Amino acid sequence: MAMVGRINGHESPVLGDGALAADALRAANINPDTGLATDYLNHFNEVVMLMEMLPDMRDCAEDVLEWKPASYCEHFEQSAFKDKDLAVLAYSAAPRPVRVHLETLILQIDGEVERAQSFLRQSQAPEICAEIARLANEDIKPLIAAASSAINGQSEPVEDQPDEALQADIDAMFG
Repeated sequence: MAMVGRINGHESPVLGDGALAADALRAANINPDTGLATDYLNHFNEVVMLMEMLPDMRDCAEDVLEWKPASYCEHFEQSAFKDKDLAVLAYSAAPRPVRVHLETLILQIDGEVERAQSFLRQSQAPEICAEIARLANEDIKPLIAAASSAINGQSEPVEDQPDEALQADIDAMFG
């Protein structure tokens, strides 16, 4: 593989060169411009789907509570994604601003899911399950859409989500 540039004394891979050639990345469903793959978003889509089902199927609560954050590289290292090694290599070559933006969105998504898990640990009452489903639809899905845009090179800043309003609603439910 062609290596260009040095980071901390080590040669670094470059998008477009060698194994990271645009055609190879496209064939692996990795965006050749950003070096990122939307397959990572499956990690979040699965838990969001479970959160949405909570009002009708409270037995999904256990699966929601078992969900754990995973970084981009951790996800691929643990996945059955055919080109997972290429996905990790391409991530290391992705433009730093794109990676930073995606990582910021990931932290926001992780935080929202962990907050929902906290509410769910306190109670699995119908009102809480409904609020968690709302959180999934109104707060987490837009963040996932923003992450998809970042991965696909169509990034736009995401406005901060109003955390105080959700917390006030949950506090009111617990009296």
